[in-house]
Amino acid sequence: MAKPTYNPSKLIRKRRHGFRARTLAGGHVLKARRAKGRAKLSA
Repeated sequence: MAKPTYNPSKLIRKRRHGFRARTLAGGHVLKARRAKGRAKLSA
């Protein structure tokens, strides 16, 4: 029997798509969210 092709991993997903600060716009997003007092900043 074949293996399922989609094996979701939250950790890999976070590392791949989660962190905004690596882009200039993402840095502004984090700065704005910090100013607002967010508990969680990034995905």
